[in-house]
Parts: sequence; C-alpha cells; structure tokens
Amino acid sequence: MTEEESEKNYRSTLPGPLGPIDTWISKIEAVILAMGIILMAINTIANVIGRFVFGESLHFSEEVNRILIVMVTFAGIGYAARHGRHIRMSAIYDALPTGGRRWLMIFICLFTALVMFVLCYYSIGYILTIYGRGRVLPSLSIPVWIMYLWVPVGFTITGIQYLLTAIKNLTSRDVYLSTHVVDGYKDTETEV
Repeated sequence: MTEEESEKNYRSTLPGPLGPIDTWISKIEAVILAMGIILMAINTIANVIGRFVFGESLHFSEEVNRILIVMVTFAGIGYAARHGRHIRMSAIYDALPTGGRRWLMIFICLFTALVMFVLCYYSIGYILTIYGRGRVLPSLSIPVWIMYLWVPVGFTITGIQYLLTAIKNLTSRDVYLSTHVVDGYKDTETEV
C-alpha cells in the first residue's frame, strides 16, 4: 500500500474516544492541506495568465497566497507530527535500549505538546494585538488578524498530536514517532 493510500484509509489505533478524534483530525488536516495547495496553484497560475495574456496582474493575488501560505504552514506542522516527519537529533536516543527510547519519546512528546500549547497561547495574544490595531489587507480589505487564526489552530492540532503520540507510547510495547509510525530506519541505501 502506498503512503497516499495509507493516508486515505487512515484509522487510528488509539484506545477509546481518542481513536475517532485522531482519525477526524487526520481527515481535516488532509483537506486543509490539499485545498490550500490547490488554491495557491490556481491563484498563481491565474495571476501569471493575467499578467502575460492581459497585461494586468490580479491585485489581490499576493494577499491570497500569503493567507494560504500561513494556512498550509500551520496545518502542515500537525501533519508532519502525525507522520513522524519532524527533524530529529537522535544520537543519544538511538544508543538507548527500546525501553529507554520509549520513555524518552514519551518525555519528548509531552514536552513538545507543552511547547505547542504555550505557543498557541502566545499566538492568541498576538492575534488580539493585531485585532486591536484594526489593520486590514489593502486589496481584499480583510482584517489582518483573520489571516493569523490558522496559527493557534496549527499549534493546537500539533500539541494534540504529540499528546496522542505520548499516549500511544504509554499503551504500547513498541516505540512510536507518531500515533501510527513505529520508530526505525528504512534501509534505503543501494550498492553502486
């Protein structure tokens, strides 16, 4: 099964109500990321066509792409956490036995979840500050604070994902990088 098929048929193996929550978040992330990338591509292509065919750029194109980039970036951090794709510095971690790696992973996940929730808190404060200033995007006349609503949403989803990964490691004998990615390295080297 390819990774794309695996994502489409994703069903969480977490216990109790956590499984459906994890599955639901996965589906929402996939829709947000897919729609964001597609809309960015359509917007950029339309702007290029407008510029070269009609001699006139779409005046709102840059602002739309800026909104979509924020959305895709902060939805993407949750997606990366779900698939165990964040950068890891693992020299000490790899030297530990399985039990030690599992407990270290639990600590890492709980600490990272805490950091994500703290960043969520501060991002809400930032949004409230921008809201208070009343700034709007020049072309679209949309309040700037709306563009940044994706930031606390992304931090919250990522924090939840790390909490779910900690729970998965607490309830399993294996070491998990995310709720469904078992720790290990794929042998991708080929002999020349």
